[in-house]
Amino acid sequence: MTAPPKPLSLSAERALSGTVSVPGDKSISHRSLMLGAVASGRTTITGLLEGEDVLATAAAMTKMGAVIARGDTAWTVDGVGGALLEPESALDLGNSGTSARLLMGLIAAHPITATLIGDDSLQARPMGRVTAPLGDMGATFASRGGRLPLTITGAAQPMPIEYTLPVASAQVKSAVLLAGLNTPGDTIVHEGEVTRDHSERMLRGFGAEVEVTETDRGRTIRLRGQPHLSGQAIRVPGDISSAAFPIVAGLIVAGSRVTVTGVGLNPTRTGILEALGLLGANVGVSKDGAAGAEPVGDITVEAGPLTAADIPARLAPLMIDEYPILMVAAAFADGDTEMRGLAELRVKESDRLAVMAEGLAACGVPLRLLDDGIVITGSGGRAIPGGARIDSHLDHRIAMSFAVLGLNAAAPVLVDDARPIETSFPGFAALMQSLGVSAHVDDQER
Repeated sequence: MTAPPKPLSLSAERALSGTVSVPGDKSISHRSLMLGAVASGRTTITGLLEGEDVLATAAAMTKMGAVIARGDTAWTVDGVGGALLEPESALDLGNSGTSARLLMGLIAAHPITATLIGDDSLQARPMGRVTAPLGDMGATFASRGGRLPLTITGAAQPMPIEYTLPVASAQVKSAVLLAGLNTPGDTIVHEGEVTRDHSERMLRGFGAEVEVTETDRGRTIRLRGQPHLSGQAIRVPGDISSAAFPIVAGLIVAGSRVTVTGVGLNPTRTGILEALGLLGANVGVSKDGAAGAEPVGDITVEAGPLTAADIPARLAPLMIDEYPILMVAAAFADGDTEMRGLAELRVKESDRLAVMAEGLAACGVPLRLLDDGIVITGSGGRAIPGGARIDSHLDHRIAMSFAVLGLNAAAPVLVDDARPIETSFPGFAALMQSLGVSAHVDDQER
């Protein structure tokens, strides 16, 4: 039986205040499990995000031979030493597009067959941009229209490729590099726009030879194939994508001051901080060290006037997941904020561009939808009308964004179903309550 929806609305009767930490970075959590699973020896992971998406990756790697266990303070992964086993049943990846696309890369260079399945949302997401380069490396695919359910048969003799990304996508880049691990020779990826580089950093940490060259036309990544990967001790920093929700909440509720500690500050992920700076947000960043190859620090925000700005398209690859919550911030700026370069939002867990436009309009926020972006007319800090019931389309970031929007609304904003939030941010409502927010299961009951 399908679990019933869990409606959620948040309200703020006073200024938000406090210091919080957010769950571990989802991108790094996925990669630590995958690389630990194909390495030799034991990998120990602290701070792993225990959301549904990451747990789907753990279950898939277990089916392919890794031994993964949750301890009192850390997760352990005993790897297969490079040779994945053929799973005896389908790999159910739930809602996780990252799991699907990166696992396709790992499997592509192993002589095994695996079927990937997922929920309705994942099955609607296109996989052709990943199957194309992996097919050039020798993998074969069977699917309906390039979507899940999808069966992949890895190449017995995989071939290295030199591939130029047609769109900025860290997932496609990572899938090709992961396939290159079990491929002789050099696998080369060219990207015209810099995307998040967690894969390159972590591959080096496990012992792979990865060379990155910066040019005026982007970046070239060269991976030397068939390295010996050894288990590592990994500390996963807080996810800046998750931190963005309490950060924006602290910016839009008058008098608020919020600090988020231990956040990953990888420069390929901090576009949201630059974008908020363009809006005039009072954001302070204190770098306090590193978690392995990843810089880490604290972020403190104070509420204050926001001013509309043009958000440059160059930021899109550095903050594609944060645009929904950035749109919430823009709804309270003074003037028209224009965001472009957002075509990628249309192929996320939902068509995030269309869904955000629909929900913002329902809450009384004036806007104009563009083919690859949006123009939002902000309230200048005043409460928006609100009073809408939002269809989250089973998208965790949509659900959290509109929950935050309701903190400065004249009438409650009710998100139809908070269950998808568990995929990336377990304990979201409790964390917001610790800052002084009231959480309601619907528009009448606490």
